[in-house]
Amino acid sequence: MFRPVLRTQLVVDIGTALLLGALVLIISSRGIEGVGGVVTVGVLTFALALRRVAPGLALAVAWVGAVIQMATMQDANLADAFIPGVLYTTSVYGTRRIRVAGLVSAVVGSVVAGAYMGLRIYGVPGIGGLETLDGAVQYGAMWFVVVLAVLLLPWLAGLAVRARRAARMSREAQLLAERDAARADRNVAIEQERVRIARDMHDIVAHSLAVVIAQADGARYALRADPAVADEALDTIGATARRALGDVRELLGALRHEQGTAPTPDIDDIERLVGQMREVGLEVQVEREGDPSALPTTTQLAVYRIVQESLTNAYKHGAPGSTVRARLTYRPDTVEIDVVNRRSDDDRPGPGTGHGLVGMRERATMSGGSMTAGPRGDDFAVAVRMPAQPSTGQMPRNTIPTNR
Repeated sequence: MFRPVLRTQLVVDIGTALLLGALVLIISSRGIEGVGGVVTVGVLTFALALRRVAPGLALAVAWVGAVIQMATMQDANLADAFIPGVLYTTSVYGTRRIRVAGLVSAVVGSVVAGAYMGLRIYGVPGIGGLETLDGAVQYGAMWFVVVLAVLLLPWLAGLAVRARRAARMSREAQLLAERDAARADRNVAIEQERVRIARDMHDIVAHSLAVVIAQADGARYALRADPAVADEALDTIGATARRALGDVRELLGALRHEQGTAPTPDIDDIERLVGQMREVGLEVQVEREGDPSALPTTTQLAVYRIVQESLTNAYKHGAPGSTVRARLTYRPDTVEIDVVNRRSDDDRPGPGTGHGLVGMRERATMSGGSMTAGPRGDDFAVAVRMPAQPSTGQMPRNTIPTNR
């Protein structure tokens, strides 16, 4: 029933109501009819004081004052001007029920006021013919129109103020929502970039360390039997480590928002990647179909990373000396990647964390494509289908084995 208001607002409302009530008593001292008139002024003053903290209660108190005024057969006085102020606050601060009550009070109050004034003038001689029934009806109708305008206009004005305030609050809420949405989009973009950099870091480090470990093991065995082979292995280790170090430095620079951008290999770099894998002893056959020149940078990077991780997995887990077959098909609307290698005899999982296949799946999913990876007879096959133009919002079905 009571609205939360500031203490200063409550003090101002009460002080203003008391001041206006005192002025009405002073100005209309001769027009106020006895104790009933003073009580009416007091009740309407109380209603005016409550208008903002309790609009519904103020409306009820105003009705009590009007009933006392009519019951004691008083004429209209200045205190009646407090009622429009009460009706104004019912539409500005009141709930839906109180607003409706204010509108009904304005209409019903106008009817009651017109009927009351018409009855008071009916049968009173010397009023210029108004004592007749027709004259009293016309007089009451005139009062109905006047009172309706006096009561309804403040209620409508309060409704307009309420609508304008609601519109302003809605605009402010919209601005806050847009600002929060922009901040959230910015945070999402930053997080996505960091995830992309972390994924690239894994691809670079996993691929390079796999080559380094294999070459180091080979160099240890070849050191005594064939030093030239050991020297070649050490050269490969050095070159691979230097490339990986350069790529990692670029990635860390991008992560710290320093100058430089993260390395973004494209499809043309696949040839260099295949050459590196052949240097470390992995036989790779690559078949290409279609023209990849129109692919966007993001798709080319995804293709490169998927091929890189597939060859790295084949090198670490595949049967030694077997041939890895990679087929890249570029169509106007889709890109297909198929990498097949023979599984080792024991087919035991390596020391890795399994993040490689997860990273490939995420790359395919983020591009709106799908990926399957798992045993196919004696082979292990990775098959990726993705649109040529990256898309979002698609959740394809992916099959990832748990043992690799």
